Amino acid sequence: MLLRKLHITLDMIKFEHTIFALPFAFIGALLARKGLPTLWQIGWIVAAMVGARSAAMAFNRIADAHYDKLNPRTSGRALPRGTLSVQFAVIFTIAMSGLFIFSAWELNSLCFYLSFPTLVILLSYSYTKRFTSLSHMVLGFSVGCAPLAAWLAIRGQFAWPPVLLSASVMFWVAGFDLIYALQDVEFDRTAKLFSLPSKWGIGPALRISTLFHSATIILLGATAFLSGLGWMAFAGIAIVAGILYWEHRIVTPQDLSRINVAFFNLNGYVSILLLLTFAGDILTR
Repeated sequence: MLLRKLHITLDMIKFEHTIFALPFAFIGALLARKGLPTLWQIGWIVAAMVGARSAAMAFNRIADAHYDKLNPRTSGRALPRGTLSVQFAVIFTIAMSGLFIFSAWELNSLCFYLSFPTLVILLSYSYTKRFTSLSHMVLGFSVGCAPLAAWLAIRGQFAWPPVLLSASVMFWVAGFDLIYALQDVEFDRTAKLFSLPSKWGIGPALRISTLFHSATIILLGATAFLSGLGWMAFAGIAIVAGILYWEHRIVTPQDLSRINVAFFNLNGYVSILLLLTFAGDILTR
């Protein structure tokens, strides 16, 4: 019974989408170490990432359960359907929050102290659509903390490369979240929820998304330059630029049918590709 509930919960929070942020955490750790971190560090970074994202996603499903039930696109989720109780989702959220904080404590004291405001940011995102159209940026900032957090786990101090990398992730996530939000334009307007697509329309939202993804490429280039990386990292950035260009080619105001391809498939390639090329560049030096 417990295993079934856990299976439903992991499906509800799309556990496999941890792949979007985890590679960037690894990049942050590789840059900080200028090589491979220890197995101890890698293990606790992974645990912290899993705990943070799982807590944030489960809390998001709890906070949005009412709206998910009203939205035809999300009415089949576990909480609106009643296949999972809110009580179990709350316990899961608390447990994953505890895993995040404990993992941060195991890494170093700075990570431990920063884990509390970070957790507040991760959880509070779920309510931003109630009062601001910039919720996409809040989500981007939440996910974008990953590489900086991993850097701090290794170095214990701030520096420009992880800050720029985190900013690039913020704009990347905000950009593809804008595309994903195109599916709910009419519902958001009816439910009086805020998003840039529901406020300004599909065309302007796509142009803003393009601008965000352009910023992503510029910031990735700045990160590689300041970190003294070579051709392999820059080649990865160039390929990612091509992927993001294609993402904006297949989703247009006239054709939204391939939003899921852009969101789930192409963006998964982005994070893995950058990890492989940045890691290859760092480890072969």
